[in-house]
Amino acid sequence: MPGIGTRTRGGLVTDEDGRLREAAVFDALGARYEQAFAGSEAHRAELDWLLARLGPGSRVLDVGSGTGRPTAAALAAAGHDVLGIDFSPVMVGLAGQRVPDATFRCADIRDVPLEDEAYDAVCVFFSLLQMSRAEQSDVVRRLARALRPGGHLILATVPLDVQGVDAVFMGQPVRVTSFAAEDVVAVVRAAGLTVLSEETVMFTPAHAEAAPEPHLFVRCRR
Repeated sequence: MPGIGTRTRGGLVTDEDGRLREAAVFDALGARYEQAFAGSEAHRAELDWLLARLGPGSRVLDVGSGTGRPTAAALAAAGHDVLGIDFSPVMVGLAGQRVPDATFRCADIRDVPLEDEAYDAVCVFFSLLQMSRAEQSDVVRRLARALRPGGHLILATVPLDVQGVDAVFMGQPVRVTSFAAEDVVAVVRAAGLTVLSEETVMFTPAHAEAAPEPHLFVRCRR
């Protein structure tokens, strides 16, 4: 979830009511989220890199799939078997309309059972930022186990050393937790993944309240 403007520091939100509020943010944003971040050349470069390494008909998990574009759309168009997971019913509905060749499920990845070695690739584009650090680390560990040996994971986030910070995201109030860039890499390595590359780029979303922000992309292999 990029596009955050820090306001004040608060406590972590991890209860059921907090999760409902998290989903409500993206229900409210809907297609505006896709429009704001459609111009990210770095995101598309990551997809091109992954597509070049996938065998025909690979099974791919898209965590925080949003409207389905560009991630699920690019993978499905290349003939891969894509499952998108998102906790926003509005986003899942939009994704189903936009990318009919992929499968989308409305669920919280924190609660979704993941079969070991079930996927050839996993994409995690900006979908962990409303979780606590412990939850983010746990999700990355579970996703690593869900990868087949030799499989790839791409993790993208906003590398900030913040915990439970109240922020504004495209006009919506959110609570954000993240890691500094070196700690993101440490989390990935602790999950048993090999880091192939890491890159931070600056990106300005197409939104009236947006400012340039850092986006970290980490390419990994099991």
